[in-house]
Amino acid sequence: MFDPATTALLRAVFDEVCEDVSRHETAARTHVASKILEAATDGDTSPERLKQVGRAALHDAPTMWR
Repeated sequence: MFDPATTALLRAVFDEVCEDVSRHETAARTHVASKILEAATDGDTSPERLKQVGRAALHDAPTMWR
């Protein structure tokens, strides 16, 4: 479990990374969320690093258009 400040940070990073991803793209959004959570669980809570992780995950995320 994360403290409230870290949870808010993770939500903000996720929202920023996925701002152009449709809510219907659940596979892509889930992939990004899991990678951000994985990084935070490993102790990486730098906002910039989490954004990098999220963007990389978005690039590799499954999509219905591939």
